[in-house]
Amino acid sequence: MAEAPGRKPRKPHSAQVVRTERLTPHMQRVVLGGEGLAEFAADTCTDHYVKLLFPAEGVTYPEPFDMQRIREDFPRAQWPVTRTYTVRHWDAEQREISLDFVVHGDEGLAGPWALRAQPGDTVHFMGPGGAYAPDTGADWHLLAGDESALPAIARSLESLQDGTRAHAFIEVSGPEEEQKIDSDVDVVWLHRGARPVGELLVEAVRALPFPEGRLHAFVHGEAHFVKQLRHLLRVERAVPREDLSISGYWRLGHNEDGWQESKREWNARIEAEQEGTAPAA
Repeated sequence: MAEAPGRKPRKPHSAQVVRTERLTPHMQRVVLGGEGLAEFAADTCTDHYVKLLFPAEGVTYPEPFDMQRIREDFPRAQWPVTRTYTVRHWDAEQREISLDFVVHGDEGLAGPWALRAQPGDTVHFMGPGGAYAPDTGADWHLLAGDESALPAIARSLESLQDGTRAHAFIEVSGPEEEQKIDSDVDVVWLHRGARPVGELLVEAVRALPFPEGRLHAFVHGEAHFVKQLRHLLRVERAVPREDLSISGYWRLGHNEDGWQESKREWNARIEAEQEGTAPAA
Protein backbone atom coordinates (compact mmCIF):
# COMPACT_ATOMS: atom_id res chain seq x y z
CA MET A 1 0.00 0.00 0.00
CA ALA A 2 1.59 3.24 -1.11
CA GLU A 3 1.89 6.14 1.26
CA ALA A 4 -0.31 9.17 0.62
CA PRO A 5 1.38 11.92 -1.44
CA GLY A 6 3.36 14.26 0.75
CA ARG A 7 3.00 12.00 3.78
CA LYS A 8 6.22 10.93 5.41
CA PRO A 9 6.35 7.13 5.77
CA ARG A 10 6.16 5.99 9.37
CA LYS A 11 9.28 4.36 10.70
CA PRO A 12 8.88 1.07 12.56
CA HIS A 13 10.23 0.67 16.06
CA SER A 14 12.36 -2.31 16.99
CA ALA A 15 12.52 -3.90 20.42
CA GLN A 16 13.89 -6.93 22.19
CA VAL A 17 12.06 -9.34 24.43
CA VAL A 18 13.05 -8.60 28.03
CA ARG A 19 10.96 -11.25 29.79
CA THR A 20 7.73 -13.19 29.51
CA GLU A 21 5.09 -14.20 32.04
CA ARG A 22 2.14 -16.59 31.93
CA LEU A 23 -0.73 -14.61 33.47
CA THR A 24 -3.49 -17.20 33.09
CA PRO A 25 -3.84 -20.49 31.19
CA HIS A 26 -4.68 -18.52 28.03
CA MET A 27 -2.92 -15.17 28.52
CA GLN A 28 0.80 -14.64 27.99
CA ARG A 29 2.60 -11.37 28.69
CA VAL A 30 5.65 -10.31 26.70
CA VAL A 31 7.70 -7.33 27.92
CA LEU A 32 9.70 -5.50 25.26
CA GLY A 33 12.55 -3.04 25.72
CA GLY A 34 15.80 -1.87 24.18
CA GLU A 35 17.32 1.15 22.48
CA GLY A 36 14.85 0.90 19.62
CA LEU A 37 12.19 2.35 21.93
CA ALA A 38 14.03 5.65 22.36
CA GLU A 39 11.38 7.52 20.33
CA PHE A 40 8.38 5.51 21.52
CA ALA A 41 5.75 6.75 23.98
CA ALA A 42 2.30 5.47 24.95
CA ASP A 43 1.04 7.73 27.70
CA THR A 44 -1.97 9.65 26.36
CA CYS A 45 -4.58 6.93 25.64
CA THR A 46 -5.54 3.88 27.65
CA ASP A 47 -6.24 1.92 24.48
CA HIS A 48 -2.84 2.54 22.88
CA TYR A 49 -1.95 -0.28 20.52
CA VAL A 50 0.94 -1.39 18.35
CA LYS A 51 0.99 -3.39 15.13
CA LEU A 52 3.56 -6.16 15.37
CA LEU A 53 5.30 -7.00 12.10
CA PHE A 54 5.89 -10.72 11.61
CA PRO A 55 7.99 -11.88 8.63
CA ALA A 56 6.06 -13.62 5.88
CA GLU A 57 6.73 -17.35 5.94
CA GLY A 58 10.11 -18.19 4.40
CA VAL A 59 11.07 -14.54 3.82
CA THR A 60 14.15 -12.78 5.23
CA TYR A 61 14.32 -8.99 5.07
CA PRO A 62 17.49 -6.93 4.71
CA GLU A 63 18.93 -5.15 7.73
CA PRO A 64 18.38 -2.55 8.95
CA PHE A 65 14.66 -3.30 8.83
CA ASP A 66 12.99 -0.75 6.56
CA MET A 67 9.27 -1.03 5.73
CA GLN A 68 9.49 1.46 2.88
CA ARG A 69 12.24 -0.54 1.23
CA ILE A 70 10.34 -3.79 1.79
CA ARG A 71 7.26 -2.34 0.12
CA GLU A 72 9.34 -1.18 -2.83
CA ASP A 73 11.47 -4.31 -3.27
CA PHE A 74 9.18 -7.19 -2.26
CA PRO A 75 5.85 -8.34 -3.74
CA ARG A 76 2.81 -7.69 -1.55
CA ALA A 77 2.53 -11.37 -0.62
CA GLN A 78 5.97 -11.17 1.01
CA TRP A 79 5.34 -8.09 3.14
CA PRO A 80 5.31 -8.60 6.91
CA VAL A 81 2.07 -9.81 8.45
CA THR A 82 0.62 -7.43 11.05
CA ARG A 83 -1.09 -8.30 14.31
CA THR A 84 -2.52 -5.64 16.61
CA TYR A 85 -2.07 -5.62 20.39
CA THR A 86 -2.96 -3.19 23.16
CA VAL A 87 -0.16 -1.74 25.27
CA ARG A 88 -1.05 -3.12 28.70
CA HIS A 89 1.74 -1.19 30.45
CA TRP A 90 4.17 1.49 29.29
CA ASP A 91 7.07 2.14 31.67
CA ALA A 92 8.50 5.44 30.46
CA GLU A 93 11.40 5.33 32.92
CA GLN A 94 12.55 1.83 31.99
CA ARG A 95 11.25 2.24 28.42
CA GLU A 96 9.47 -1.09 28.48
CA ILE A 97 6.18 -2.14 26.85
CA SER A 98 4.03 -4.96 28.18
CA LEU A 99 1.79 -6.72 25.66
CA ASP A 100 -0.70 -9.43 26.63
CA PHE A 101 -1.51 -12.20 24.15
CA VAL A 102 -4.49 -14.54 24.15
CA VAL A 103 -3.00 -17.96 23.39
CA HIS A 104 -4.51 -21.26 22.30
CA GLY A 105 -1.55 -23.55 21.76
CA ASP A 106 -0.26 -23.47 18.18
CA GLU A 107 -3.36 -21.68 16.86
CA GLY A 108 -2.75 -18.42 15.08
CA LEU A 109 0.44 -16.42 14.54
CA ALA A 110 1.08 -14.02 17.42
CA GLY A 111 0.02 -16.36 20.24
CA PRO A 112 2.54 -19.09 19.36
CA TRP A 113 5.22 -16.41 18.92
CA ALA A 114 4.48 -15.08 22.41
CA LEU A 115 4.73 -18.58 23.88
CA ARG A 116 8.10 -19.18 22.22
CA ALA A 117 9.55 -15.69 22.79
CA GLN A 118 12.91 -15.65 24.53
CA PRO A 119 14.87 -12.74 26.06
CA GLY A 120 16.86 -11.05 23.32
CA ASP A 121 14.47 -11.91 20.48
CA THR A 122 13.86 -8.90 18.23
CA VAL A 123 10.47 -7.77 16.99
CA HIS A 124 9.50 -4.79 14.83
CA PHE A 125 6.26 -2.88 15.14
CA MET A 126 4.37 0.25 14.12
CA GLY A 127 2.60 2.61 16.47
CA PRO A 128 1.33 3.53 18.83
CA GLY A 129 -2.24 4.19 17.76
CA GLY A 130 -5.11 4.84 20.12
CA ALA A 131 -8.01 7.20 20.64
CA TYR A 132 -9.62 6.53 24.01
CA ALA A 133 -9.07 7.51 27.62
CA PRO A 134 -11.83 7.80 30.24
CA ASP A 135 -13.27 11.31 30.14
CA THR A 136 -12.93 12.85 33.60
CA GLY A 137 -15.91 15.07 32.80
CA ALA A 138 -18.32 12.14 32.48
CA ASP A 139 -20.69 11.30 35.33
CA TRP A 140 -20.08 7.57 34.96
CA HIS A 141 -18.26 5.03 32.82
CA LEU A 142 -19.16 1.72 31.21
CA LEU A 143 -16.45 -0.66 30.05
CA ALA A 144 -17.33 -4.00 28.45
CA GLY A 145 -15.34 -6.49 26.43
CA ASP A 146 -13.99 -9.97 25.96
CA GLU A 147 -10.39 -11.20 26.38
CA SER A 148 -9.16 -9.11 23.46
CA ALA A 149 -10.31 -5.93 25.22
CA LEU A 150 -9.16 -6.96 28.70
CA PRO A 151 -5.79 -5.13 28.51
CA ALA A 152 -7.40 -1.84 27.46
CA ILE A 153 -10.19 -2.14 30.01
CA ALA A 154 -7.73 -2.95 32.78
CA ARG A 155 -5.48 -0.04 31.85
CA SER A 156 -8.49 2.28 31.69
CA LEU A 157 -9.76 1.21 35.11
CA GLU A 158 -6.32 1.69 36.61
CA SER A 159 -6.25 5.24 35.25
CA LEU A 160 -9.46 6.24 37.04
CA GLN A 161 -9.39 8.27 40.22
CA ASP A 162 -10.56 6.35 43.28
CA GLY A 163 -14.26 6.81 43.75
CA THR A 164 -15.04 7.30 40.07
CA ARG A 165 -18.41 5.77 39.22
CA ALA A 166 -17.83 2.98 36.72
CA HIS A 167 -19.29 -0.36 35.71
CA ALA A 168 -16.93 -2.89 34.15
CA PHE A 169 -17.88 -6.22 32.56
CA ILE A 170 -15.20 -8.58 31.23
CA GLU A 171 -16.12 -11.89 29.63
CA VAL A 172 -13.59 -14.73 29.77
CA SER A 173 -13.82 -18.47 29.23
CA GLY A 174 -13.80 -19.35 32.95
CA PRO A 175 -12.73 -18.26 36.44
CA GLU A 176 -9.14 -19.32 35.81
CA GLU A 177 -8.85 -16.47 33.27
CA GLU A 178 -9.62 -13.67 35.73
CA GLN A 179 -6.79 -11.22 36.40
CA LYS A 180 -5.90 -8.82 39.19
CA ILE A 181 -6.68 -5.21 38.22
CA ASP A 182 -5.36 -2.40 40.39
CA SER A 183 -8.59 -0.42 40.68
CA ASP A 184 -11.30 0.16 43.25
CA VAL A 185 -13.94 -0.53 40.58
CA ASP A 186 -15.72 -3.83 41.25
CA VAL A 187 -15.21 -5.68 37.97
CA VAL A 188 -17.93 -8.15 37.00
CA TRP A 189 -16.23 -11.22 35.51
CA LEU A 190 -18.50 -13.20 33.20
CA HIS A 191 -17.57 -16.85 32.63
CA ARG A 192 -18.57 -17.83 29.12
CA GLY A 193 -18.04 -21.59 29.24
CA ALA A 194 -19.67 -23.08 26.13
CA ARG A 195 -21.88 -20.08 25.40
CA PRO A 196 -21.27 -17.87 22.34
CA VAL A 197 -18.69 -15.11 22.73
CA GLY A 198 -20.28 -11.91 24.00
CA GLU A 199 -23.72 -13.29 24.81
CA LEU A 200 -23.19 -12.78 28.54
CA LEU A 201 -21.89 -9.27 27.96
CA VAL A 202 -25.00 -8.25 26.05
CA GLU A 203 -27.20 -9.68 28.79
CA ALA A 204 -25.23 -7.96 31.55
CA VAL A 205 -25.21 -4.51 29.95
CA ARG A 206 -28.87 -4.76 29.03
CA ALA A 207 -29.74 -5.65 32.64
CA LEU A 208 -27.68 -2.78 34.09
CA PRO A 209 -29.74 0.02 35.67
CA PHE A 210 -28.22 3.06 33.98
CA PRO A 211 -27.30 5.83 36.45
CA GLU A 212 -28.32 9.40 35.77
CA GLY A 213 -25.88 11.70 34.05
CA ARG A 214 -23.49 11.59 31.13
CA LEU A 215 -22.06 8.21 30.22
CA HIS A 216 -18.67 7.61 28.60
CA ALA A 217 -18.47 4.05 27.28
CA PHE A 218 -15.76 1.72 26.00
CA VAL A 219 -17.04 -1.45 24.31
CA HIS A 220 -14.73 -3.66 22.26
CA GLY A 221 -14.26 -7.28 21.31
CA GLU A 222 -15.87 -9.74 18.90
CA ALA A 223 -17.76 -7.83 16.20
CA HIS A 224 -21.17 -9.49 16.54
CA PHE A 225 -21.74 -8.71 20.21
CA VAL A 226 -20.25 -5.25 19.72
CA LYS A 227 -22.92 -4.69 17.06
CA GLN A 228 -25.65 -5.58 19.55
CA LEU A 229 -24.25 -3.36 22.28
CA ARG A 230 -23.83 -0.50 19.85
CA HIS A 231 -27.53 -0.72 19.06
CA LEU A 232 -28.38 -0.84 22.75
CA LEU A 233 -26.24 2.19 23.60
CA ARG A 234 -26.54 4.31 20.49
CA VAL A 235 -30.15 3.64 19.52
CA GLU A 236 -32.03 2.38 22.58
CA ARG A 237 -30.18 4.46 25.17
CA ALA A 238 -29.46 7.40 22.83
CA VAL A 239 -25.84 7.77 23.97
CA PRO A 240 -24.19 10.40 21.73
CA ARG A 241 -21.68 9.01 19.26
CA GLU A 242 -18.91 11.16 20.70
CA ASP A 243 -19.36 9.48 24.10
CA LEU A 244 -18.83 5.99 22.69
CA SER A 245 -15.60 4.16 21.93
CA ILE A 246 -17.05 1.05 20.33
CA SER A 247 -15.62 -1.26 17.68
CA GLY A 248 -14.98 -4.88 16.84
CA TYR A 249 -11.40 -5.87 17.60
CA TRP A 250 -11.97 -9.18 15.82
CA ARG A 251 -14.68 -11.25 14.13
CA LEU A 252 -15.48 -14.93 14.43
CA GLY A 253 -14.37 -16.84 11.35
CA HIS A 254 -11.83 -14.22 10.26
CA ASN A 255 -8.15 -13.74 10.98
CA GLU A 256 -6.92 -10.18 11.42
CA ASP A 257 -6.03 -9.80 7.76
CA GLY A 258 -9.52 -10.77 6.61
CA TRP A 259 -11.24 -8.72 9.30
CA GLN A 260 -9.26 -5.57 8.58
CA GLU A 261 -10.11 -5.84 4.88
CA SER A 262 -13.84 -5.95 5.61
CA LYS A 263 -14.01 -3.90 8.83
CA ARG A 264 -14.65 -0.49 7.28
CA GLU A 265 -17.51 -1.84 5.16
CA TRP A 266 -18.95 -3.76 8.13
CA ASN A 267 -18.84 -0.67 10.38
CA ALA A 268 -20.38 1.56 7.71
CA ARG A 269 -23.23 -0.89 7.13
CA ILE A 270 -23.91 -1.30 10.85
CA GLU A 271 -23.90 2.46 11.39
CA ALA A 272 -26.28 2.96 8.48
CA GLU A 273 -28.63 0.29 9.81
CA GLN A 274 -28.63 1.65 13.33
CA GLU A 275 -28.88 5.27 12.35
CA GLY A 276 -31.88 4.45 10.19
CA THR A 277 -30.34 5.31 6.84
CA ALA A 278 -30.33 1.77 5.44
CA PRO A 279 -32.49 -1.34 5.83
CA ALA A 280 -31.20 -4.00 8.22
CA ALA A 281 -29.57 -6.99 6.54
